[in-house]
Amino acid sequence: MNSLQELQEIVSPLLAWYDKAARVLPWRENPEPYRVWVSEIMLQQTRVEAVKPYYERFLTALPTVETLANAPEEQLLKLWEGLGYYNRVRNLQRAACVMVEQYGGQVPASFNALLTLPGFGEYTAGAVSSIAFGILVPAVDGNVLRVISRLTADSRDMKNSTVKREVTEAVQAILPKRVGDFNQALMELGATVCLPNGAPQCLVCPLNRLCKAFEQGIAAELPLKTAKKPRVVEERTIFLLCSQNRVALRRRSAKGLLAGLWELPSVTGKLSAEQAKGVLAEWGEKEAELTPLPLAKHIFSHREWHMTAYGGKVPKPFGELVWVTYRELLEEYSLPSAFKSYADMLKDWISVDI
Repeated sequence: MNSLQELQEIVSPLLAWYDKAARVLPWRENPEPYRVWVSEIMLQQTRVEAVKPYYERFLTALPTVETLANAPEEQLLKLWEGLGYYNRVRNLQRAACVMVEQYGGQVPASFNALLTLPGFGEYTAGAVSSIAFGILVPAVDGNVLRVISRLTADSRDMKNSTVKREVTEAVQAILPKRVGDFNQALMELGATVCLPNGAPQCLVCPLNRLCKAFEQGIAAELPLKTAKKPRVVEERTIFLLCSQNRVALRRRSAKGLLAGLWELPSVTGKLSAEQAKGVLAEWGEKEAELTPLPLAKHIFSHREWHMTAYGGKVPKPFGELVWVTYRELLEEYSLPSAFKSYADMLKDWISVDI
């Protein structure tokens, strides 16, 4: 890595660029600690444009740490429906409960205190500390690692814990008084200009004259990537079952993928129509007429579901399933996006009263 003195040169031009080019985002307009914290959790592994409507709706429903701590789980999951990675919102509430119990319902103005809370790693604690409280700590995410890798022409693996620690220390050493803006400027540069996947927009970058990778013509090659492990493919069979204008749901196991969330009833494996009828017979419905539905696929971070599905109307609710109206599904029950392609078919299967 280049000397810290050389890296120090990025501070002024980066802040000047940020003052002119920063995107107008709702959490930046009022960087109150709770608002900053919610935004940072939502933005983990989720695009900015996707987060915006969720953010506004979430803060309208739960405007304070205390309202978040006391929110019923079903409301919490419904507000999060479609964002995925549901452990994020569960940890959000767990941390809010600690804040109510130990910090008077306030986000603690301490990097070290934040690190002890559920859902807070070094990046999130650094982002909230610096943006909301002006504490001189870095916030190093994937965007920042990519920017520093290119600025310094560092060909090492940025996901390596030792390398990441060195980058974090280097950023720590150059933090200016405007630490919140600086941390956001580094992230903004990575999100809008110093783009991933070999697509940096070097000609419009405010730091190109200081960038070693640009100088050497290797920006698109950095940071070096280690080969990803292939995703595990899992075959599943989904049931879209309707009775008396209600659709069948089931709560998933408290452990594992989509833990504790509602689902369209499903089983492991790619079942034939006869095998699917056999499953329903085990659940308590022996006369169902099933119609094959289109195949679908859903990609999680490390897993793929390849889905076979059957739909059918049954005379009356059966088994240990929960039967809800379409309105209830829309307003009260959170259904993961993995089932969206089939849930969207409901209007063709039941009489909809919305």
